[in-house]
Amino acid sequence: MTKTNSWGGPSRCLFVVVAVGVAWPAGVALAQNAGASASQAAAAVARQSGTVKAISGNSITLAPDSGPDFAIVVQEGAKLLRVAPGQKDLKDAKAISLTDIQPGDRILVRGTPGALANSIAASSVIVMAQSDIAARQARDREEWQKHGIGGLVTSVDSSAGAISVTTAAIADKKSLTVHVSQATTLRRYAPDSVKFDDAKPAPIAAVKPGDQLRARGTRSEDGSELKADEVVSGTFRNIAGTVISADAASGTLTLQDLATKKPVTVKVTPESQLRKLPAPMAQRIAVRLKGGGPDAAPVPGTSNGPAPNAGAAPNGAGGMGRGGGAADFQQMISRMPAATLADLQKGDAVMLVATEGSSTVPSTVITLLGGVEAILEASPNSAASTILSPWSLSSPGEGGATP
Repeated sequence: MTKTNSWGGPSRCLFVVVAVGVAWPAGVALAQNAGASASQAAAAVARQSGTVKAISGNSITLAPDSGPDFAIVVQEGAKLLRVAPGQKDLKDAKAISLTDIQPGDRILVRGTPGALANSIAASSVIVMAQSDIAARQARDREEWQKHGIGGLVTSVDSSAGAISVTTAAIADKKSLTVHVSQATTLRRYAPDSVKFDDAKPAPIAAVKPGDQLRARGTRSEDGSELKADEVVSGTFRNIAGTVISADAASGTLTLQDLATKKPVTVKVTPESQLRKLPAPMAQRIAVRLKGGGPDAAPVPGTSNGPAPNAGAAPNGAGGMGRGGGAADFQQMISRMPAATLADLQKGDAVMLVATEGSSTVPSTVITLLGGVEAILEASPNSAASTILSPWSLSSPGEGGATP
């Protein structure tokens, strides 16, 4: 899925996500009417998609997923159709009037360039209502929570369509095999992006050991296998360390990496999720990492206790067992009060998950968790940072987009 065909609305943060994406109908080429004149057919074609920012009369202010706003003037006689998220063609599209379009709706516009820059004289507008998108996202989130697993890839057999995964958990990690077929939708994150909307189709051969992976499908009865309907993967960095410096002006954070014993600088953007664990919660997680027994205090979002407001997700929403899971742990984090770079002081212990980055593009923080001194003491080899995941199952109002 790319920016140009996402109907999920602007991503808030991808801790990503699990992010809910809603794709364009495959047949939405919107060719010009057969009766169009030759001169019209020869005219330049303009096409743009995005979210309706404002509407007045026949004028629409369109906010694309990136770049400046567009001024859309809907021409008399323009074709206006409403489609449902997930609709594969225009067969069941419904004709609507201009007054049915509301701010917050997603639209695909086609027409000719207007007289001014970033303007279009629209001959057709395809609409997905904001309420329909929200309902589809809620259903998809529920599916990922009930039937999704997440973890680290340990091996890949492309010829057999099998991916071995160690499920994400604070304790008692388990292994399972994800089976993919021609019917499985496979996507992969861009190396410099935290947005699910930037994830693109990719073959199983692109998945490699060490990747984070999330899959949704049907689990076997013993929970050791999953027949995947959808797989999202990416290469991310899990880092645990102590703060050397935090520069709010430039949006950069420099850490002493506990694993490499070297400084590492990461980028923090408005889409990065920064949170701080309360000390009692950090202590309970530390007990679990040390292998605390059944009498250890429950940790919200782990297999040792239910997450706040967590549903009874079959087999554990994140592969961590019944009554809670990694997904619930991520939801718990997203509900905590937001922190800022200015809140981080030299010497503070943090764990973070970030994009892969490159030699020219620094890693970008997806999620950063402070207040983790007790956790890192319990797991001094820094493996504790792998309890953080780039996926989020929180609702849009709770700090994250979802797949």
